[in-house]
Amino acid sequence: MILVVSYDEDHTLDVVRRLERAGREVIRVDLADFPARAVVNLDYADGERPDCGLTTRTGYASLGGCRAAWWRRVRPFTVDQRLRTARDQGFAASETGQSLHGLFHSLPCTWVNPPSLDALAHHKPYQWETARRAGLTLPRTLVTNQPERAREFIRDVGIGRTVFKAFLAHTEAWRETRLVRPEDLVQLDAVRYAPVIFQEFVPGADLRVTVVGERLFAAEIDASATSYPVDMRTVVDQAPVRPVTLPPPLTDALLRLMGGLGLVYGAVDLRRRPDGQYVFFEVNPAGQWLFVEHRTGLPISAAVAALLARLDDREPERTAAPPPLAGSAA
Repeated sequence: MILVVSYDEDHTLDVVRRLERAGREVIRVDLADFPARAVVNLDYADGERPDCGLTTRTGYASLGGCRAAWWRRVRPFTVDQRLRTARDQGFAASETGQSLHGLFHSLPCTWVNPPSLDALAHHKPYQWETARRAGLTLPRTLVTNQPERAREFIRDVGIGRTVFKAFLAHTEAWRETRLVRPEDLVQLDAVRYAPVIFQEFVPGADLRVTVVGERLFAAEIDASATSYPVDMRTVVDQAPVRPVTLPPPLTDALLRLMGGLGLVYGAVDLRRRPDGQYVFFEVNPAGQWLFVEHRTGLPISAAVAALLARLDDREPERTAAPPPLAGSAA
């Protein structure tokens, strides 16, 4: 059995269909269904292996036979609207998190990616330090909520050569990477409200490298001639996309990065400067790959399905329990 933790709007259906056509049993779970629209039952009795069951919109599933699990994309828990106070809603979400995360960590299966390591790897300062130790080049970067430090950094790097960005890009509050313009300087005092990432702008072509186990699928996305070359995410439909081959030292460094973070899957964003040097920006442990696959023909979905199938064929292993995740899924 293969467990997939994601939601309908995420692009996981192709992988699920591939697995089902190959005769695999796949259970998909959306954490946003819990606890208001779904049920968890963990039955411990007489020292036997517990009966771990989830009842969701798609029916009942016992997870005792799960050998592979895909921690793809998660949403916050949905509590019953009859709970009126923030305290009661928070308590219900916390208790749900304790039960479900405890269940997930207790399963004798291999995760892509382990949930606790996936959560940790989303933190960019941790990524950057792990990338530096892996031998990757980083852009000059400042994270600060002190306006004076931000002004000093911009003076050193230069207006029009400094970008600022958010740590997380949510669809509900999307913020693209932007160049600092002269008119932005009057708003720098707002930095005191939350830390901001400032970086030296790196010219060149973007690369999206999708890592699936030991396999790397690299695509060049050249946004330099588009309407917004600062952030390829906003103009990916305008930019040419083509598969590329990475130099072996870069491949080795990216695999060291993934190993240092404990990730099995990740979507890495790099930029290749005109002088040929590769600069690391970030790795998204749940990054999208279909736009690359559709534009290049790189068989990423097939690789993800094959990885999960191989893990499903392995004998269950018991490893040291990862640190628990507190609170609700985010």
